[in-house]
Amino acid sequence: MSLRTKLTVGLGFLFLIIFALSFYSSYDIEQLSRDAERILRDNYDSLSYCKNMLIALEDMRTTVSSRIIAPDGNGLSSSSLRIFETSQSGFESNLKAEKNNITEIHEGDYVAELTRNYGLFLNLCMQINKSGGNTALYFNDFLPAYSNTRQTIININDVNMQAIERKNLATKHNADNMISTFAAVGAIFIILALLYFWYFPFYVSNTISFLAKRMKELLRDADIKMEEHTRDEAFILLQSINLLHDRLLTSKNKEPVKRRARTKT
Repeated sequence: MSLRTKLTVGLGFLFLIIFALSFYSSYDIEQLSRDAERILRDNYDSLSYCKNMLIALEDMRTTVSSRIIAPDGNGLSSSSLRIFETSQSGFESNLKAEKNNITEIHEGDYVAELTRNYGLFLNLCMQINKSGGNTALYFNDFLPAYSNTRQTIININDVNMQAIERKNLATKHNADNMISTFAAVGAIFIILALLYFWYFPFYVSNTISFLAKRMKELLRDADIKMEEHTRDEAFILLQSINLLHDRLLTSKNKEPVKRRARTKT
């Protein structure tokens, strides 16, 4: 293998180390980013749905409670009815979104329970609106239904909060493992790079030093004096080659003269 080929292989090896280290670090960062994105996409969405449902549920309870405070045979006022219908629509849209975002253990059971409790609560809302100031129905049935519905939403919220904490701990553990692995891989690559930086300059320097030493021996054998003004082996090697080249040219120029002289005698 020629020196040029060895140098090319060595430089290619260095570039390979840099590329492998960059690829590995990018892959680890991408994995952590995906874990964080999964937490945001799944559990944080459920928290948002629960928050919206709690707000809508409270608005529905407030409007129905106004029928007890100020009973009216005509039912809810137009403004209260708009608030109730808007809250009902918002609650049901968020409930539907939560049904499509079940990701944790027992979350599906709580969503099914919420659907049942909400159905009972909505039915009681309609009854109170029709019956007006039926305080017995309000206190005995409506408020417990409201409390049960609200508690079920809180249970769904708690399930997702616990999942976020658990996944955060898992992500942190994975990050710590990745950092340790990255440090170990980086240390190995650094050692390989240091070995390259030690071996190739040493190899090239030894080769040139050996050639320079042999050239000095050839110059001594040929009785050629060379003045050394530097310790640069490459310069000494080049100077030796030039001196040998000059001696060869001188020898060739003198050889024909000697031959003509012998012919005359």
